[in-house]
Amino acid sequence: MITVGLTGGIGSGKSTVAQMLGEFGAPFLDADKVAHTTYAPGASAYEAVIAAFGAEVLAPDRTIDRKKLGSIVFGNPGQLSKLTSIVWPATSDSIRRNIIELRASGAKLPIVVEAAILIEANWQPLFDEIWLVRAPREQVLARIEIQRGLKPSETDARIRAQLSDEERAKHATLVIENNGSIEDLRELLKEVWAEALKRNG
Repeated sequence: MITVGLTGGIGSGKSTVAQMLGEFGAPFLDADKVAHTTYAPGASAYEAVIAAFGAEVLAPDRTIDRKKLGSIVFGNPGQLSKLTSIVWPATSDSIRRNIIELRASGAKLPIVVEAAILIEANWQPLFDEIWLVRAPREQVLARIEIQRGLKPSETDARIRAQLSDEERAKHATLVIENNGSIEDLRELLKEVWAEALKRNG
């Protein structure tokens, strides 16, 4: 039984791919959502985040206020690195536990974990296969402008700040080229999923 790490850059369409694979029956985990649970009160990274950034990141209900935390780390590489050094290992452990629990509960199909920072966080050992979703730059720029209202120059800056698709591809066992319509993508994924089911045994 295989476990798939699904990654890709901003605007590549990886969330759409994840949604479609879920429709095909894939048990699915969103690494972003898993990460947020690691610094909930009582969770593994909660005390460490407070120790690193102070009580000012707490909301009145003692949960960690993600907006306050974000204002500290974004645009500050040192502070961001401090946060990821706490949250990324905790998230890896949590993803591993989630996968074990899914298998124990009877999940036989390939499990798909969507993780934008899979390579950066060194989560490759969690997965049997890594699938990279990529799209032509001009499509990414247009897609993000429609979806998020960002100007192409703003999206371009975010692309440059991320790991390149060339670097991601070095770690990928499969590259999904999202360069057509939604219907084209769905037909491609039907083939990809059918082949994955064969490898899954």
